[in-house]
Amino acid sequence: MSATVYVTRPLPQELLTALAAVCELRLASGEAPLSSRNLPAEVRDCAGIICLLTDQIDADLVAALPQLKFVSSISVGVDHIDVDALTARSIALGHTPGVLVDATADLAFALLLAAARRLGEADRFVRAGQWRADNAWSPDFFLGKDVSGATLGLIGMGAIGQAVARRAAGFGMRVLSWNRTPRAVAGVVAVPLEELLANSDFVSVHVARTQQTLGLLDAARIAQMKKGAVLINTARGGIVDEQALARALDSGDLYAAGLDVYDSEPLSPGSPLLTHPRVVLAPHIGSATAATRRAMVTRALDNALAAVTSRQMPYCANPQVYEGAPPPA
Repeated sequence: MSATVYVTRPLPQELLTALAAVCELRLASGEAPLSSRNLPAEVRDCAGIICLLTDQIDADLVAALPQLKFVSSISVGVDHIDVDALTARSIALGHTPGVLVDATADLAFALLLAAARRLGEADRFVRAGQWRADNAWSPDFFLGKDVSGATLGLIGMGAIGQAVARRAAGFGMRVLSWNRTPRAVAGVVAVPLEELLANSDFVSVHVARTQQTLGLLDAARIAQMKKGAVLINTARGGIVDEQALARALDSGDLYAAGLDVYDSEPLSPGSPLLTHPRVVLAPHIGSATAATRRAMVTRALDNALAAVTSRQMPYCANPQVYEGAPPPA
């Protein structure tokens, strides 16, 4: 395939060399995410798109690009892309599984620790000059929750959930799990979701965002959580009902939360989560280490290079587009 490929964000030039040698690369001139409402003219005749999770590749955009042959996303999740619309036209979709497991698991556990020990509150307390000689220490000064020996409930036992379980073992935590498809993991007790919620001191979410998991932790399920529990979400926004979470925190039914993902990103300025003292917030940085992001870009470019040179993508989210074709070399 002699192709023109549109790249929606600047990428390290040294990583683009191999791809640039076999196709024309068009780099986005602005920073606005790509969408059907923001469709630059230079995209319209492209055979491929290399995008981020902030770009919205919906059915209208796909329909507007008759020459599109592939999309390669620098992400593991593909909920920002209409996979069915691509598959209906036999357009391959690449993604980047595997490379961000440890980085995301590290962040999930960092949020768990920060929420349990009230690090966000403590940091603000010191910076605001509120730590004074007359309140420097007391028996109940900034009391938090114990992590060591507590029970951790993992919703989703894919690679990231399993990586969090390994970290929890180092803290002597009892680990419960629920997975849509039962999965046995050494040292982890699989239980029904309701049992996990009722018995976990900490609950960490690690399922993909799909039609089946949207609203999975709604008001009813949040109400089933153990009183004083901590909720962590590094998966995707929309899985947790943010309004119900805010109400549970305000009432004291939940102790704290640590969040890296939200219903809308950036987080709405009107979100009640912004003002709750025991919510630790991060701006969707689960994969944000230098080595991990470089690995993600490399994997996305490998997918694009395969598509441009008429080979199967090594990491394809809709492999059915290759049915009947020989396996990749």
